[in-house]
Amino acid sequence: MRIRTSFPHETVHDDVRIPLQDGTQLYARVWRPLTQEPVPAILEYLPYRLTDWTAPRDGQRHPWYAGHGYASVRVDVRGHGNSEGLPGDAYSATELADGVEVVDWLAAQPWCDGRVGMFGISWGGFDSLRIAALAPEPLKAVVTVCSTDDRYDNDVHYMGGSVLAADMHAWAATMLAFVSRPPDPLHVGDAWREMWLARLDAVEPFVHTWLGHQTRDDYWRHGGVREDHDAIGAAVLAVGGWHDPYRDTVLRLVEHLPADRVRGIIGPWSHQYPDRGLPPGPAIGFLQETLRWWDQHLKGVDTGVMREPLLRAYVSDSHPPATVLDALPGRWVGEPAWPSPHVTTVAYGLQGAPVLVRSPQHTGVDAGRFRPLGNDADLPPDQREEDARSACFEFATGEETWVLGRPRVRLRVTSEVSRGQIVARLCDVAPDGSSTLVTRGVLNLSARHGRDRTVPWEPGATQEVAFELNAIGHAFPPGHRIRLAVSSAYWPWIWPQPGSQAGFTLEPAGSFLELPVRAREATSDIAFEEPEQSAPLGVTRGVAADGWSPATLDEPRPERLVVRDVAKGEWRLEVDPRYGGTRVYPDGLEITEDALETYTIDEQDPLSARTRSDWTIRLHRPELAWDTTVRTRSEITCDGTDFHTSDEVVCTAGGEVVFHRTWEKRIPRTAG
Repeated sequence: MRIRTSFPHETVHDDVRIPLQDGTQLYARVWRPLTQEPVPAILEYLPYRLTDWTAPRDGQRHPWYAGHGYASVRVDVRGHGNSEGLPGDAYSATELADGVEVVDWLAAQPWCDGRVGMFGISWGGFDSLRIAALAPEPLKAVVTVCSTDDRYDNDVHYMGGSVLAADMHAWAATMLAFVSRPPDPLHVGDAWREMWLARLDAVEPFVHTWLGHQTRDDYWRHGGVREDHDAIGAAVLAVGGWHDPYRDTVLRLVEHLPADRVRGIIGPWSHQYPDRGLPPGPAIGFLQETLRWWDQHLKGVDTGVMREPLLRAYVSDSHPPATVLDALPGRWVGEPAWPSPHVTTVAYGLQGAPVLVRSPQHTGVDAGRFRPLGNDADLPPDQREEDARSACFEFATGEETWVLGRPRVRLRVTSEVSRGQIVARLCDVAPDGSSTLVTRGVLNLSARHGRDRTVPWEPGATQEVAFELNAIGHAFPPGHRIRLAVSSAYWPWIWPQPGSQAGFTLEPAGSFLELPVRAREATSDIAFEEPEQSAPLGVTRGVAADGWSPATLDEPRPERLVVRDVAKGEWRLEVDPRYGGTRVYPDGLEITEDALETYTIDEQDPLSARTRSDWTIRLHRPELAWDTTVRTRSEITCDGTDFHTSDEVVCTAGGEVVFHRTWEKRIPRTAG
């Protein structure tokens, strides 16, 4: 990583409040070049608190853009951070309309030349796409990273029509804790307490809404852009990573947007900006690459970025299974179109007698994290134990085989029950028997005719089902085997269906694995600059000044711990998401975060599935005698007909409880 301290422009930054038409003011931080000429503005807009939670990340890139001649702006959405107003649903119509107003406000400032770009990762990347679909006139370019165009089937909620147990639960619980944090009195003054209590009264757990829409209905269709790509008029640079769950969005965007205003990059990365150097790498000079995009589309400078291939993708070499990988060997390839003329579908027929696939309910404990962030236990370990709980079919690799795109399976299945799910995993099996997970996909059997409807299976019927696995770029070397592993359970990623312990019968005759095989000779000379960032903010990690901690642990908690109760047949996965610990900021703010997620299931009973998440967050300013804590508990259980959710929030100020609320809700299992 190269730290940049000298730029073409000297810069200044100010905190400002952006007024909206309804009188609400959004909190913003603006970094600008010191120049007499107006410049384009670049906006990052999301709820994650610019004065603390994203401040270290913001400091890596916003000053860098300002130093290269842009007004780089970071804004907290309504009801979050130090912005006024009340929080609402994720990506609500109000949030997006506010974003359009912010774009128009930026364009009207005397230091802006009227042209605006938007960028962001995850939430910020999706807001960029959705606001671009609303087509505010000043918005000319977007850089969207690790984001989605399909909030139903390519987000944290559902996969293949099945409930994503791990991340629907974990992210809803995380957002409940995040939205409950108070404004900072250093920035809003004495109004912080009144603002906080008003927000808390408006809080509603996201899980109520997300579980309340179990098919792709109008809620999800209106919340995404997959069915409205044509509405996006801005130029879009879409960036993803093979170890990020949202990478399929990049392929859809380069396929459906006009080639003269879209480019895609998919590297080996996790759910992170590609310049941060977090595993897996290699990292790239992402800021320099985006500067080419901004200069091209906001300043009219021909940087050559539109002469790059439509899609630049990293094809990783085979590697042993590991839960963390500093860097993956491989090569960059360029595709002139998508679907690519260099990619051919090759069908591999399954062989053998019909097999009963009846996986124990804890199949999936070695799935790894749904959204890896570069932590030590994020990626899937050796898959041999998971493979043993699945039906496996293998294919030899006589020569090196490159796969680029979305594999697909067509399976002939007989089920004796009306509900269930099929999970397909593609693994790279080395000569020593180790099994590296390459990619995977899921189908809720009731969603086999479309994610927008529920069609129960006729018990005893035999049908052909087909579904795609998540996209991947991977090279299978000679001497390795391509393994397709099929299971009827995948906990805690997929919430099990009632009766799914019966499994299903898979008939290999007429069943196929279809791989998108890329020609090895069609290579490209693609290179990126060395990663570069602004100087770090200077946040330190450790222990709060007064020694406060949310819990006393004898030793550091494992990131992922699997506990098996042999006598009870119960499996428990404990996850520490490693979001923060204690950080001390240069302005004196202390933040401590502690979280623990727990996923429990009986290996024979799909109705025993249950999740729990506990959060503690402390925000403390010793010099202001300001000391607040947020504690939350979120749980989901189920029976044959309903999900049961339970949530609790307790907030204190100066040791006094100022807010305490619980929610108990029963949600019918209409499809999940």
